[in-house]
Amino acid sequence: MAHFCSRCQRTFPTRHGFMRHNSSYHRHPRPHVPRYHYQYHPRLTARPCDPNGVFLDDPHAPPPPRDSHEDFGPFGDRVRFEFANLLFEKTATSKGDIKQLLEILRAYDILNGQEDRPPIYESPDDLQAAIDAYPFGPSEWTTIAVRWNGEVTTTSPAWKRETFFIHTRNALAVMEHIAANPEFLGSWHTRPYRQFSPEGHRVWSDQMSGHWAWKQADLIAQDPATHGAMFVPFNLAADKTTVSVATGNQEFHPLYFMAGNVTNEMRRAHHDAVVPLAFLAIPKSEREYANDSEFRLFKKQLYHESIRLILEPLRPGMTEPHVMRCPDGHYRRSIFGIGPIIADYPEQVYLSGIVQGWCPKCLATPDNFDTAGLPRFRAHTCNLWETYEDDPGTLWDVFGVVNDVTPFTYYFPRADIHELIAPDILHQLVKGTFKDHLVSWVEDYIYLTADSEREAKRILDDIDRRIAAAPEFPGLRRFPHGRNFHQWTGNDSKALMKVFLPALVGYVPDKMVQCISAFLDFSYLARRSSHDILSLEAMQGALDRYMDLRDVFVEAGVRPDGFSLPRQHSLLHWVRMIKYFGSPNGVCTSISESKHIRAVKRPWRASNRNKPLLQILRTNTRYGKLAAARAEFGRRGMLRGDIVSYAYRKVHEPEDADDIEDLLAAREDVSAMARHLRVPALHDLLRRFLRQQLYPDFDEPDAVVNLDDCPDLSPRTKLALHATARATYYAPSELCGRFGMHSEMIRCSPRWFKQNPRYDTVFVRLSDAPGMQGMVVGRVRAFLSFPYRITMYECALVEWFELVGDRPDPVTGLWMVKPEYSGNRRAMEMIALDSVVRACHLMPFFGRTRIPKDFHFSYSLDAFSRFYVSSYADYHVHELLNG
Repeated sequence: MAHFCSRCQRTFPTRHGFMRHNSSYHRHPRPHVPRYHYQYHPRLTARPCDPNGVFLDDPHAPPPPRDSHEDFGPFGDRVRFEFANLLFEKTATSKGDIKQLLEILRAYDILNGQEDRPPIYESPDDLQAAIDAYPFGPSEWTTIAVRWNGEVTTTSPAWKRETFFIHTRNALAVMEHIAANPEFLGSWHTRPYRQFSPEGHRVWSDQMSGHWAWKQADLIAQDPATHGAMFVPFNLAADKTTVSVATGNQEFHPLYFMAGNVTNEMRRAHHDAVVPLAFLAIPKSEREYANDSEFRLFKKQLYHESIRLILEPLRPGMTEPHVMRCPDGHYRRSIFGIGPIIADYPEQVYLSGIVQGWCPKCLATPDNFDTAGLPRFRAHTCNLWETYEDDPGTLWDVFGVVNDVTPFTYYFPRADIHELIAPDILHQLVKGTFKDHLVSWVEDYIYLTADSEREAKRILDDIDRRIAAAPEFPGLRRFPHGRNFHQWTGNDSKALMKVFLPALVGYVPDKMVQCISAFLDFSYLARRSSHDILSLEAMQGALDRYMDLRDVFVEAGVRPDGFSLPRQHSLLHWVRMIKYFGSPNGVCTSISESKHIRAVKRPWRASNRNKPLLQILRTNTRYGKLAAARAEFGRRGMLRGDIVSYAYRKVHEPEDADDIEDLLAAREDVSAMARHLRVPALHDLLRRFLRQQLYPDFDEPDAVVNLDDCPDLSPRTKLALHATARATYYAPSELCGRFGMHSEMIRCSPRWFKQNPRYDTVFVRLSDAPGMQGMVVGRVRAFLSFPYRITMYECALVEWFELVGDRPDPVTGLWMVKPEYSGNRRAMEMIALDSVVRACHLMPFFGRTRIPKDFHFSYSLDAFSRFYVSSYADYHVHELLNG
């Protein structure tokens, strides 16, 4: 079998081994990188200009210099800045605990005869004052007071007499702050573009690659005064959050702001790409008036009028260019525009002014949600208002439009709320269709078809034990008690998607398993960081299969009334919306949900609960100042190295790196290591491994190599045993770093957490064939390194799994593997560490086996004879296996 080297794009005729990347034996040419072709908008060219908006004569001139001298401002030095950043932001330490820590440090100085040394901070107030004194960061908060403007009497409801407060930042200042952030250098698109693959296929990835950005640029460029400007769309995310259910049900309604020019990877990874812009008022009333039509109308009008006032500072820049500094340091004339709006379905109803149960994107009626209707658009809705001005009932019943609220987008140019509603992975796919619908329907089916309620509960318990039996996988959230818990989060639902399908096999009809498999394929395809026409066709195919197969729930009596479900109907618009806005990966409520923790929940916990919103605002201001300081100090190169190295550089000569010794793993000779690992043939495996590394071109594929032809390796050679290896790869669909890089730890330990063994399974690359045709699965029993001649070799001892059949399982759509044996022992081999692609997740094939109540997941890889290769372990694995 041929072996493919992904670095040098060459194929080697070895069996399972992989060429070690060592220049003394094999020189790699520059790696092959696919060349994408880009077509940029011809008129919005984002030409650099001076601060007054005059275009530079030389478009390639360097940007105006920025201040680069080392100045930590009000912090004084890096130690005080790092101390403030750690306590205030990273650990969110309370003022009382900061005071106690400062007292402990002061006592330490006194005990060591250094009572005259000034403290790092005098008090918690001194620390907060240093943060407040930093001159940069998002703008301060202002408050807008609003109230009912109709007739008010002493007998009027309380909500008519109450004043409501909207807390907001200046939207223009926030935009300027985001655009000037030097950390976004290399992650900021200055122009709408069209991207094409080497095969000529259109590619949609970041927001500026979509049809919508190009269309907006065409509209803007109709005015010759905008030629050479930069289009800067901004996205909004509105999402209520509850911070305390037990103590007063306190909730807040933040409105988040993000620039559409920032790449999806940066937006998902970098918390300062999403900024809290405002906190909206949440009107409440007595039960008597909660459903009153006047109160409902007031809430809607207050909502839209609030957002209109908040965005008002950006309105002039939507028609006249506004000069703004960019991450690269250049000034550019910018035209603003309202971009995709991120919200869950109840908020979409509020935003778009439609009737609950209708679609905000199209005119499909709730009793005909199986197909997409004609698209809604702003001019059509205005025409409906005029036509049915005196007949609101027809407007409501026939078109699903309310006539008493004007969406805020109608006050801004080029903004169409129906067009701007973005697809939402979290609420439409993960928590909506999957968790609230499919998982619940499967449970309903089991109750309907079981012989008794007791038998149904026994089946559900066994499914829960199957889920709990899932082997370990890097980043896998465990379900020790299956699904039997009540507080579900989005992460819980995502974790269940990874292990749910194999647990159902044998308990529900094959058609139901195929239905869920089709939906999972659609979900994982949708989450990709970039799409081309082939992936979108695959998405549409998976959706069509799902829509056809979900009739199994009607046939089983679970959904006798069909599927009039807005969240499932929304899936029909996804392919078109991806072409409009790029990958949904960058416009999803999971971004705002995760922002809640830092912008709302952590500040609330740190407050004294007395008027907490004002304290939350103050905390967010300080967060913004610390983030701005970190970005500016990093741009100036003031945060290089760790804090101890910084101190040494200030006091002494630079450290000599050669004086720092690495800690090495304990080493044993080959014989001792063979006994330790219980692998008697370890010496022979190492010799065969060396032959593959030294002479990769000598052997025929699958040839049996005589041990006498292998290099001699002294039994006294010292081997180092390692418990982990780190795999790093480009996976922007996952929780990743700022440039889309994801890192995971692959582990092999006889006593993980000093309890049970853990030996992870991995994909090993054999050839350049796609998916499982070019890879095999191995279970890592040890990571080893050893010297031979002048080279240090890193390798992995693996047990092999072989494919079951030459195509995926027709029911689940997953590949299946089984342990490979050589005689009566597991087939083992030593492979080069860089042949490991990444971790692999195997789910047991349970069949009709009932899992014992005391079964532990650490036994799974040894207890079962066949396994599914899960393509739902994460989105990168799905793309790896399915192309």
